[in-house]
Amino acid sequence: MNLLTELQDMLHTISEGALIPTLIILIALIVVSVVSVGSIITEGVSERRRLQSDIPRLLADLHGNTVDEMTALVQASTLLHWQKSAFLELSQYCDLPSEELYAVAKRIIATSERGRNKILSVSETVSRLAPMFGLMGTLIPLGPGIIALGQGDTATLSSSMLVAFDTTVAGLISAASCFVISKIRSRWYEDDMVSLESMMDCMLEEVGSDA
Repeated sequence: MNLLTELQDMLHTISEGALIPTLIILIALIVVSVVSVGSIITEGVSERRRLQSDIPRLLADLHGNTVDEMTALVQASTLLHWQKSAFLELSQYCDLPSEELYAVAKRIIATSERGRNKILSVSETVSRLAPMFGLMGTLIPLGPGIIALGQGDTATLSSSMLVAFDTTVAGLISAASCFVISKIRSRWYEDDMVSLESMMDCMLEEVGSDA
């Protein structure tokens, strides 16, 4: 047996051994995509529908108020929980000098942004990995299928083709759904961060005018 044959056999063994892990990972990605679809529907129905009219009104009400009054307005609003927490955290440092207060505001904004990016990373990761594993699940069974075709074994060929098509469809569906979720959430979170920064600017202006 020459070296080329040994290498081919080794690659064939690795390829066949990778099929089961590929299918397991692909099923896990499908589960994550289904959970992501449910979570974005829940988020949109339970929280997002109240923000369209609340944010502009709240920003207008914050101007010309003291820090305590702004804090009360934010607590009574329908803002998202993490937005309220970020704003209230900044209000605890209003006694600091202006430069230090601005630094605290930047840190809070950066922390909030990292939290949103962490949520986005789940669907973005699935949208990238699902097509890869779908393609692997497509190509791996084709080897035995082609061999079976040459031997006239139509049953093995049909089984291999079925696995190939199923993994392709599963990978594409998972990737497409998570890609759409990522785009929607990216727009939502970008608007949320702009609103949070605007509210913090109101507080910083009031603290600066009172100093």
